[in-house]
Amino acid sequence: MKYIVKKALTLAGTLLLVSFIAFLLFQIVPGDPVTSMLGTEYSEERAESLREELGINKPVIVRYVNWLTDFVKGDFGISYKYKMPVSRLISDKMPVTMYLAVITLIVIVIISVPLGVFMARFGHRKVSKVFDIVNQSVMAVPSFFLGIMITIIFGLVLKWFTPGKYVSYRDDFNGFIMYLIPAAFAVAIPKIAMMVKFLKNSLIREMDSDYVRTAYSKGSGENRVLFCHVLRNGLMPAITLLGMIIAEIMAGSIVVEQVFNLPGLSAILVSSVSTRDYPVVQAIVVYIAFVVIITNCIVDILYHIIDPRVKN
Repeated sequence: MKYIVKKALTLAGTLLLVSFIAFLLFQIVPGDPVTSMLGTEYSEERAESLREELGINKPVIVRYVNWLTDFVKGDFGISYKYKMPVSRLISDKMPVTMYLAVITLIVIVIISVPLGVFMARFGHRKVSKVFDIVNQSVMAVPSFFLGIMITIIFGLVLKWFTPGKYVSYRDDFNGFIMYLIPAAFAVAIPKIAMMVKFLKNSLIREMDSDYVRTAYSKGSGENRVLFCHVLRNGLMPAITLLGMIIAEIMAGSIVVEQVFNLPGLSAILVSSVSTRDYPVVQAIVVYIAFVVIITNCIVDILYHIIDPRVKN
């Protein structure tokens, strides 16, 4: 119970810090939302009136406290550009980005773990050396480029899916998931290469440990040693990497959404940044931070499950 309370307090404190930094950065970056809303031709009286209406003429701390109070209550503010509540504006788009990130994470785990274990078993053979070269090359390929190649090869040439024919999750959930899978692979492939390399090296290091030699001396077979002893300890660093990859998945998903024309958070985020629509941008930033922090909390819990000796 004490551990859960500690994690909850850490979560709340981290979110508070992230929200304050995000809010502060948007106040000091060049650009004025009033100028974006009124254009270049406007009177100073009208500009001051609009600043007062939007509440951006108050001190930064006062604005942050007011924004945070409303945010906790579920009021994310009103979009400067769209003139509607931010919560309603992003409510339909958030599930698309979230589902894409979840599918990407599932793809990474179900492919990288077996492949990493397989490569660790042949760590000193020629096939592993060749794989390392290929793996290193895949890690360097940007997700948006993979998205374009997947669209051309599997969409236009092989016709496994129809590019641009997005299906809403409200109309056809299965069709929605199937359309997300190519985009998920575009985000996941470089991360799979990274995870396989990390897991393979971790398992090879563990296989040189004293407890492995002891297990072999007691008559344990290679598979038993690998899956019952080495894998459990070798997964610890890989889980840490997986937690770090979550943030990259969120960023990569937003970029790839543009390639596959997905109506997620990407389009509205880019548009809101360019028009200085700060309430929308701040809500999306805090949402992404929340997902990343929650994921890292889950990683810490998995640490305790896999190795109860770990203390936090």
